[in-house]
Amino acid sequence: MLDKEKMKEEIMEALGEVNDPELGIDIVNLGLVYGVDIDDEGNVKVTMTLTAIGCPLAGMINGAVTEAVKGVDGVKDVEVNIVWDPPWTKDRMSRYAKIALGIQ
Repeated sequence: MLDKEKMKEEIMEALGEVNDPELGIDIVNLGLVYGVDIDDEGNVKVTMTLTAIGCPLAGMINGAVTEAVKGVDGVKDVEVNIVWDPPWTKDRMSRYAKIALGIQ
């Protein structure tokens, strides 16, 4: 049986290594990851957003997320679900990300 909580922690750690290429900050600290769902078979669905609709690097970020999650033990398949609701705002960013980007 899968330890989904442990897997989720490891997935979030892996996603913390995926940087937004434009901002140079990882997608977790930017607040772009809205949720991680794992089924009993080890299939993972990452629900996330991007900083802007029509982001030209969406495909690159999607691929990086997929590869990062696939690297976690027990993961069979990965689906990245990009959503626009709720819209991303700077309020979702961690304190670290705000300091790194000079945002008060």
